[in-house]
Amino acid sequence: MGFGTWAWGNQLLWGYQESMDSELQECFNLALKNGINLFDTADSYGTGKLNGQSERLLGKFIRECQGPIKSPDDVIIATKFAAYPWRLTSGQFVNACKSSLERLQIDRLGIGQLHWSTANYAPLQERALWDGLVEMYDKGLVRAVGVSNYGPKQLLKIHSYLASRGVPLSSAQVQFSLLSMGDEQMELKTVCDSLGVRLIAYSPLGLGMLTGKYDASNLPNGPRSVLFRQILPGLESLLSCLSGIADRKGKTMSQVVAINWCICKGAIPIPGVKTVRHVEDNLGALGWRLSPDEISELEAAAMECPKKMVQNIFQTA
Repeated sequence: MGFGTWAWGNQLLWGYQESMDSELQECFNLALKNGINLFDTADSYGTGKLNGQSERLLGKFIRECQGPIKSPDDVIIATKFAAYPWRLTSGQFVNACKSSLERLQIDRLGIGQLHWSTANYAPLQERALWDGLVEMYDKGLVRAVGVSNYGPKQLLKIHSYLASRGVPLSSAQVQFSLLSMGDEQMELKTVCDSLGVRLIAYSPLGLGMLTGKYDASNLPNGPRSVLFRQILPGLESLLSCLSGIADRKGKTMSQVVAINWCICKGAIPIPGVKTVRHVEDNLGALGWRLSPDEISELEAAAMECPKKMVQNIFQTA
């Protein structure tokens, strides 16, 4: 398991304020203390003048941590580089990596990831971005490379290309949860397994819909509320199933869904954390497994949901 840091600096969707930084540092320290050392971020995380704030905070927390960090490599920072339209060459993509390292104030990233594919709208740019991943790996700027929002067909293509350049593809990040387990996600998981690529599951809680925290009369603030109004009314059966299993296990719905189901499917979930309570709750998902019957029960309930999570617009085939 790792933790996602999309909310760290995002005022629009997640209501970030700089006054939250001290608790975010507590989240970071508590995670490390309990053996969680994978943190996912991106060079585009942070809104407006706070662009890149997530990386800056992670760098600050690494430097100031008084816990079990003996070297920067003890913390695996997985940064995603945006496929902005002005990043047209491999050199520009490498420069994006160097900028992230500067914000983080570390010498090398754990995983350098292409945030999304441009195959659907700018196929010529795609090869330059792949070459950028090769260069940052060859230069020792990253320990490993990965992709995000790639479908199974495009994943096979980049895996083959990187292999021809002597670069292993380590990870593929995709939206993966009980609300996002369609044919394409499951096919991607199969392809990842066949290639030896680890699937990283983002939004494992469906942006919070699967926590049991919200209902039609209690919606989150901001743009998420629009999506929640569309999907939440059809989740009663699934949420009831989750609650029942959670009660039997002595766990919370978040632990059952966000972490344990994903882990049982062979993925690495990266639920977002903003508070110490989030960290404590998610840590409770480790050290046990759902039974095969419970997994089947959850998936059957999920299949009955009339509406699923909206897929990322950059997701490729």
